[in-house]
Amino acid sequence: MPTATSAARASARQGLIGFSAAAALMGTMGVFVDKAGLDPVTTVFYRCVFGLATLAVYCAWKGYFRSQRYSRRLVGLALLSGLLMVAQWVFFFAALQRVGIGVATVVFHVQPFWVVLLGAVIFREEIGATRFAWIVAAFAGLAMAAGIGWSTLSANRAYLTGIGFTLIASVLYAGVTLIAKALGGLRPHLLTMIQCAVGVATLPWLTPAAALGQVSLSQYGWLAGLGILHTGLSYALIYGAVPKLRLPVIAVLQFIYPLTAVLVDWLVYGRTLAPLQMFGVALIVVASLGVTLGWRVDGGMLRRIARKFA
Repeated sequence: MPTATSAARASARQGLIGFSAAAALMGTMGVFVDKAGLDPVTTVFYRCVFGLATLAVYCAWKGYFRSQRYSRRLVGLALLSGLLMVAQWVFFFAALQRVGIGVATVVFHVQPFWVVLLGAVIFREEIGATRFAWIVAAFAGLAMAAGIGWSTLSANRAYLTGIGFTLIASVLYAGVTLIAKALGGLRPHLLTMIQCAVGVATLPWLTPAAALGQVSLSQYGWLAGLGILHTGLSYALIYGAVPKLRLPVIAVLQFIYPLTAVLVDWLVYGRTLAPLQMFGVALIVVASLGVTLGWRVDGGMLRRIARKFA
């Protein structure tokens, strides 16, 4: 007969496998977007169509529709999060076309720092010197990972536009994260389903009907993958895994997504990050862990870091 300890370990192992699989799967999303070969709005629309259908079936199977209670505030915030999430997907997919899968995904993962900054502005939460130091380090890493230098600023406007779109997407997702925290009474599966429904209802107004209809069978396959695999399956795995894992484990596992994206970008398209960009990625990872896990930075550490960049 299994003990409580062995059962807890088995649950944690299941969560570890589920979260890792979902994060690795998300790292392949850029390939599906590229192979679909459509404009970002049309691509997101079909992602929402297939994602909505998948999550509706899943939620019905799990009985979430019957157990969920709704209020005007809950529905209103869920719809607002849907608008932000759909806009985030559009900007991120537009960025993928301009800067590549690896760079866009890495830059997008400065999102936790926007959550901290928005929390300070909206909820007047105190940042503190240590968290501020990690934020500064993260955005220094961002500049390195994005490969932004004087030559890029002066010569490559399309690339900078892609970086800008990625940052906009990360800010929008930070807004979604803050709203999700206020929706503790709404199951995350239902929230994602509502977000997809918002996309299905709103995006046809932004693109011609002809563009939505001119999709080949092979393109439908890639779009179905975005909705079924990268929305329905991935989100179900992540939401099912999070309650089984401790925060430090989640903080580390979340970087499987960008690292997989960098690997996929190299394997499929031959794009690699320069050494300075890899250092920037490492700096973002360390800073994100520092903010999430509350690592303290003493004065000696800051002085040593400053001397390295002097």
